[in-house]
Amino acid sequence: PPRSTLFPYTTLFRSDNVTEEVVYKRPDGLTSVNTHYCPGCTHGTAHRLVAEVIDEMGIKGKTIGVASVGCSVFAYNYINVDFVQAPHGRAPAMATGVKRLLPDRAVFTYQGDGDMISIGTAEIVHAAARGENITVIFLNNANYGMTGGQMAPTTLPGQKTTSSPAGRDVEVQGYPVKASEMLATLDGATYVVRRSLHDPKNIRLAKKAIRTAFEVQMRGLGFSMVELLSICPTNWGFSPIESMHWMEENMVSYYPLGDYKVHPAVANLRF
Repeated sequence: PPRSTLFPYTTLFRSDNVTEEVVYKRPDGLTSVNTHYCPGCTHGTAHRLVAEVIDEMGIKGKTIGVASVGCSVFAYNYINVDFVQAPHGRAPAMATGVKRLLPDRAVFTYQGDGDMISIGTAEIVHAAARGENITVIFLNNANYGMTGGQMAPTTLPGQKTTSSPAGRDVEVQGYPVKASEMLATLDGATYVVRRSLHDPKNIRLAKKAIRTAFEVQMRGLGFSMVELLSICPTNWGFSPIESMHWMEENMVSYYPLGDYKVHPAVANLRF
């Protein structure tokens, strides 16, 4: 296909008699601020996808983000929309209040696994059960990234962390929580899917899912969540490339990618 269909920002221009082709530019939905994330962290990739979707939908002026506590706590510095900061785990509760007060806004939370599936379990479960018309972007990197790489509710069986140096023992510490599978059982949930950020193909699929999730909300169809499998090279003790391979070989098999709940009203909202 023409390059313009592959790279929506493709333009040609001449400078000093040399033709240059621009295949990517920074989305307007991102601020021109360097992030604090470790090298290789895919939080930056997720930020870019959210920003691109907001730009393409033309909703930057009516979008409100709710920042969680964790590695992504400074998301309000990077995604160029209005933001509020929630207490640890309480982003879905705060998003509920914002959306009910301002129902014409696009309201989303941006949360990690420690925030959403540990201290915030009650908030996410009941927001989904109530069918709150909000969008949740959930990054799962299988550890507590901000505080040193401790075991999280999503840490894999046998995975070593700073608080499980011998590996997660399911006989002692229980099994990982599969958030998408759990929330998909709730009647109030409309769109619940899991994607990954480990290669270009899956990153593109992740963007389509994020777009669908925002469209679900803007059309008043109810609760939507996109889970994104993410890497944490620093705490995993791998290089970024090794982390991508480890996630593909280990996390994707334990957390299968796919659509866990797609309400019939959403079936035609694919992008």
